[in-house]
Amino acid sequence: MKSPDYVAGYIYLYTAGLQQLRDFPQPFWLALFVEGTRFTQAKLVAAQEYATSQGLSRLRNILIPRTKGFVSAVSHMRSFVPAIYDVTVAIPKSSPSPTMLRLFKGESSVVHVHIKRHLMKELPETDEAIAQWCKDLFVEKDKLLDKHIADDTFSDQPLQDIGRPIKSLLVVSSWACIMAFGALRFLRLSSLFSSWKGIALSAIGLAVITVLMQIMIRFSQSERSTTARAAAGKLKEGESSVARREKQQ
Repeated sequence: MKSPDYVAGYIYLYTAGLQQLRDFPQPFWLALFVEGTRFTQAKLVAAQEYATSQGLSRLRNILIPRTKGFVSAVSHMRSFVPAIYDVTVAIPKSSPSPTMLRLFKGESSVVHVHIKRHLMKELPETDEAIAQWCKDLFVEKDKLLDKHIADDTFSDQPLQDIGRPIKSLLVVSSWACIMAFGALRFLRLSSLFSSWKGIALSAIGLAVITVLMQIMIRFSQSERSTTARAAAGKLKEGESSVARREKQQ
């Protein structure tokens, strides 16, 4: 368990960072993942059990929002942030899920994104009301995902294909050229390819980097996280207790 001093220090740094955004010279987006963790089926079951025990809405497709960070962000940024964009993401049934491995392989995936704009001035004033507003928003988000699961779309309106932004493509291409130029300069100056020993060391280094990347990608999968294993353990314990009760009956 984290000490009170650690928690107080974290809260101070978080609120101080939010306040610094007031004078930030450029327009900015602040992304908040209110669930606080990645989604897995084990975590969903644990969240549903918690919702039942606390009298909360039992969500079918998403986790229960952790509202403290969201409430703090709204309270400190209400005066200089005009709106909140509620973003819901879903993968069509005909498209494979995007993963880090597919990304490195250059394989694309189709993603449906639903965005709804909420004016900051329309949000409640008190912390408790803001937290409830966020919870109600997630109930509506859950219904929206139910519709996508059933119809493979968020609404009856036609999908808008935004294509590939030119600015993002230019930024990625520029950085790729800079990295490639730097790598070539390094290889020329270090004379790694001037001998078989240098070529062998370069090949071994590349192989080690590739293996480490594969390990990191595998461990980044949601079901391998510590929280997911803990939730899965609770689920197995619950299934075992149900089985024991059935045997006793």
